[in-house]
Amino acid sequence: MLARRIIPCLDIDEGRVVKGVRFENTREVGDPVALCRRYDAEGADELVFYDISASAAGRRTMLDTVEATAAAAFIPLTVGGGVNSVAAMRDLLRSGADKVSVNSGAVADPALISRGADHFGSQCIVLSIDARRLPGDGAARWEVVTHGGRRPTGLDAFEWACRGEALGAGELVLNSIDADGVGGGYDLELCRQVSAAVGIPVIASGGAGAAEHFRDVLASGVADAALAASLFHHGVMRIPELKRYLASAGVPIRIPSGEAR
Repeated sequence: MLARRIIPCLDIDEGRVVKGVRFENTREVGDPVALCRRYDAEGADELVFYDISASAAGRRTMLDTVEATAAAAFIPLTVGGGVNSVAAMRDLLRSGADKVSVNSGAVADPALISRGADHFGSQCIVLSIDARRLPGDGAARWEVVTHGGRRPTGLDAFEWACRGEALGAGELVLNSIDADGVGGGYDLELCRQVSAAVGIPVIASGGAGAAEHFRDVLASGVADAALAASLFHHGVMRIPELKRYLASAGVPIRIPSGEAR
């Protein structure tokens, strides 16, 4: 079994790391370069960098911030925000990103996924899905929303995930807007359904608040990686301690050399 990954997420707005709850009431957390260095030193497996206001503002991700962040770490960096063309993908990869995340741009133009995969390889293309659970008493359903959670699309999140794989995405990020920033745990049902239907890695996002939440989403193969922000940014949990806990719980995890197993 492949090692599970722990991935801090840096939501960037105007060059600063911010965090909110359910995509609202964001507050400044700190400097992306400083946080990047910290997570690299702590043993994070990857970093995700989202320019959260790029799509809503109709602009592209700020390349200077990407360059500075990429130069500060030696672990893979995924960057997203306002990516709506192959040219934008190329600029991000040249600025130091290892993978490019598409979200709103791919919903507007699904062929963007295929064009990116054709130019750079599926391993470079990550489809990020912001999903909101729909009300109702029947089987659980989730709707894809875009533009930082501002715009409902009518797309079924499960169907969109499967289509994204077919179009050439090499990885999926499933972000539960209902759970985002709340700290009550990942949406295991959403992740389990999608993971069972696709053959590419699934990264769970939204809701981490305790070490047990990481164990629950990683131990049984519900997801291949777990992404989190607030509890890392605010020092509620450190990555070395989390990884030691996961290893003791039987989760296959990479522990950096020098750390006790």
